[in-house]
Amino acid sequence: MIRKGFSRLGVGLLYLLSMLPYFLLYLIADVLFVLLYYMIGYRRKIVQENLANAFPEKSLNERKAIEKRYFRFLADLVVETIKLCTLSEKEVIKRVRIEDKYLKENLAFKQGKSIIGAVGHYGNWESGCLRMGLITERPCIIAYKPLSNPVFDEFFYNMRSRFGAHLVPMKSTFRKLVAHRNEVTFTVLAGDQTPSRDETTYFTDFLNQPTAVFLGVEKLAKATDSLVVFCDVRRVKRGYYSCTFVPLFDNPKLTAEYEITKAHVHYLENVIKEEPQYWLWSHRRWKFKPEDMN
Repeated sequence: MIRKGFSRLGVGLLYLLSMLPYFLLYLIADVLFVLLYYMIGYRRKIVQENLANAFPEKSLNERKAIEKRYFRFLADLVVETIKLCTLSEKEVIKRVRIEDKYLKENLAFKQGKSIIGAVGHYGNWESGCLRMGLITERPCIIAYKPLSNPVFDEFFYNMRSRFGAHLVPMKSTFRKLVAHRNEVTFTVLAGDQTPSRDETTYFTDFLNQPTAVFLGVEKLAKATDSLVVFCDVRRVKRGYYSCTFVPLFDNPKLTAEYEITKAHVHYLENVIKEEPQYWLWSHRRWKFKPEDMN
């Protein structure tokens, strides 16, 4: 009960913070960066290890520069995500620009096929997902991983679904699509989520190392014969992002096994290599290796 009370207090404070103008939030982010990077050293060893494994060809100084830029962005990401609680529809559209007409004008839907979008934890994916609900009047389904804290889970659920997106726990995504089998839908799944050891059935090369990946995008696309796109969310400047929908496969049932998975993972890898500071390096992405599965 006490924990729940503190959680509700924390959620209340987040709502209050979200009402602050951006310039004040970014002042908070500047202070937060100093706390995370210099004083607390939040997960710095994890970030350093991940960068060393991903970019062994880079010098120590190059990786340190990426590390520092990452923590600056992480601080911005925190306050920008908080702001999404109360950000207006007009502001979301202004701050997350759709760069092409692939989904914006529903051209893909004219084929009568649903669309599966793979997205990475790159840039402000929370802003991108919130924007997805404003692209089309078709049902927008976003798979998510519920948080263990029910109060904060409700907070993020309400934030992410503010503009009509249907949030579905990852394990229930297929069931949700079956319920909408007679409708044309747009479904978004994270392609770089870490599966548990029990859920891992496939490894692929990603950022210079064998990486366990979910096969959800591929399995759902084949089961529903949906078009497959990559939702390429990039940072334009502080507080502003762009999203381009990159077509990957029009006929998923004709693809070879793991072809779809390799394609969206490889696309994300190239995005990360271009500007690595915008990926979630503080996540324990490589918890186990193929040899650990024996």
